[in-house]
Amino acid sequence: MNSPTAAGSALHPKPGAAGVHRLVPFVHVADVQASLGFYALLGFEAADVLKDGGVAFWALARSGTAEIMLARASGAIDAGQQAVLFYMYSNDVAGLRRHLLASGVRDGGAYIGKSEPHHGPNMVFAISHPPHMPRGELRVTDLDGYVILVGQLG
Repeated sequence: MNSPTAAGSALHPKPGAAGVHRLVPFVHVADVQASLGFYALLGFEAADVLKDGGVAFWALARSGTAEIMLARASGAIDAGQQAVLFYMYSNDVAGLRRHLLASGVRDGGAYIGKSEPHHGPNMVFAISHPPHMPRGELRVTDLDGYVILVGQLG
């Protein structure tokens, strides 16, 4: 018996050509230009930037087929309340960690399930090797405190 919530069930047929075919995270940040600089450390380049009075208020950045949209927040940002994290992939998480540290991203040491006492934005943690990512996974917090996990495949 099909569950009423199962994709493609009689109650919820697949949308065919009308279905979603692309997903781009859209993140509210304190400073779009500064965030573009941070995400550049991960390999992203600005593809489009909208400005008002010379100040960036929205941007689309790309790294290969990965994309992220950044928009200036209209209020205070509480990344912990957003309940969102970004999962990315790299061919060399150790090299990426060295690059981030050399570029001024703070060293958070080993992540122990919570970011205390090492917490806050602009931080990179030691590489872990969880069962789902045995080649290594890197935890990074961006300038606004959003969590980025970077896994190494293969």
